[in-house]
Amino acid sequence: MASFSLVTSLPKFAHVGGTIARRCMYKPSSVFLPVAHRRMQTQARSHQEASAAKAKEAVQEGVKQAKETGQNIKDTAASAADNVTQKAKEMAGKVSETAQDVAEKAKQTAQDAWGTAKDTAQKAKDTVIGKAEESKNCVQEKAEQVKKTMN
Repeated sequence: MASFSLVTSLPKFAHVGGTIARRCMYKPSSVFLPVAHRRMQTQARSHQEASAAKAKEAVQEGVKQAKETGQNIKDTAASAADNVTQKAKEMAGKVSETAQDVAEKAKQTAQDAWGTAKDTAQKAKDTVIGKAEESKNCVQEKAEQVKKTMN
């Protein structure tokens, strides 16, 4: 039994390498058991870990680049939207200025037309009044002549 526990506990110390000889109590012959080197297992394991670490770094780099690309696209879209907004504001300002200019010109034209209409009416009034005065004077002169001729 003691040799069994020795055989089961020896693999824990197999990193030293080599083979373990075990003597069986019932048979006088020796049995040699090859033991796998743990160094090979640890090298393979460390190689796997290194590969996994490289893969992890590659994935992280890919994620980082994807995030940067997404941010660049977002910034470009935001910049384009800002440019469109700015152009729209500029155009709205120009349209507003043009509308104000047109309204001012229309107001001025209406005022000019009103002034012309007033002047024309005044001239017509003056002409009618002048003709009426002339007619009145003419009628008065004729009436005086008629009076003189009757006397």
